[in-house]
Amino acid sequence: MDDVAGCFEYFADQAEALDKRQNSPVSLPMETFKCHLRREPIGVVGLITPWNYPLLMATWKVAPALAAGCTAVLKPSELASVTCLELADICKEVGLPSGVLNIVTGLGPDAGAPLSGHPDVDKVAFTGSFETGKKIMAAAAPMVKPVTLELGGKSPIVVFDDVDIDKAVEWTLFGCFWTNGQICSATSRLLIHTKIAKEFNERMVAWAKNIKVSDPLEEGCRLGPVVSEGQYEKIKKFISNAKSEGATILTGGVRPAHLEKGFFIEPTIITDITTSMEIWREEVFGPVLCVKEFSTEDEAIELANDTQYGLAGAVISGDRERCQRLSEEIDAGCIWVNCSQPCFCQAPWGGNKRSGFGRELGEGGIDNYLSVKQVTEYISDEPWGWYQSPSKL
Repeated sequence: MDDVAGCFEYFADQAEALDKRQNSPVSLPMETFKCHLRREPIGVVGLITPWNYPLLMATWKVAPALAAGCTAVLKPSELASVTCLELADICKEVGLPSGVLNIVTGLGPDAGAPLSGHPDVDKVAFTGSFETGKKIMAAAAPMVKPVTLELGGKSPIVVFDDVDIDKAVEWTLFGCFWTNGQICSATSRLLIHTKIAKEFNERMVAWAKNIKVSDPLEEGCRLGPVVSEGQYEKIKKFISNAKSEGATILTGGVRPAHLEKGFFIEPTIITDITTSMEIWREEVFGPVLCVKEFSTEDEAIELANDTQYGLAGAVISGDRERCQRLSEEIDAGCIWVNCSQPCFCQAPWGGNKRSGFGRELGEGGIDNYLSVKQVTEYISDEPWGWYQSPSKL
């Protein structure tokens, strides 16, 4: 909720900064012309958001859209719509004019699909799965409608042998198990240097077993349930498939013994991975970390980039130059050094490859919802002189 408030405040500042950018001059090579740029709202925008951070993901889109002067139709996930409906009440309370922000709840085929293909919607911004992202692009294509897509991920975290092991273990587990692994940028593929792999894995198991799994409203909870029965069954299937393909469940993979009800899964660490396994290639969206060893920096980079996704990546090492090299070599939109998952609305967010395109947040976040118009004026008193005047014939 702090991030929600902070995001609205940030884009309020961006709205004021937009006034200063308006009508900015463009330097031209001819003194007979002058030019300036107008930044105008793109129009009506369709915003389709996921369930994992229901109000924050909506705010990432609603705040810059309103700051740009657009009107918006927000379609939240059917699994978590209530906070977005609360946002509508707050908007009424603060005097947002009727019709500026409109919230439509419902299933994807009934609400999201018509919004994507509607001729009066000028742009669509979507956060969610790769498969749904493809459908939104297809729906927008007949009208050549611009889209911004923030899709899935299978992000790597690369840990070298020069680290403080307990510090690196905590960041590794946080990067995958925070929010129960239900985060598109989860660094769910651990690449660990062979020299420290055995000790690192042992420490990870000890730390993982110490994570409090409980009702999220309980004091000290660090891992709650996953969102739905469907997601719960999907995660369990990923784990059983990994076992049948020959991987080893180092810890977790089952319901916690003390929780008979609810969609709880113990934090799960899987080793003996090959790069052809489903668990290596597909996004789980649950508290499941897969582990693979490497021996050289080049091998680590190759394995890190061995994915169709490119949302995020992390590197943990005491060698700053090495961290810089990996930051440049990992093909992803967000790179974390000696940490995982920090996200600030002041910095752009988005991915490469199947993780989508376009960037939200940051100074460019408002530009997603603006159309740039150049206005060029002829300012000379002299005629243009391209055609001969009839009066001089």
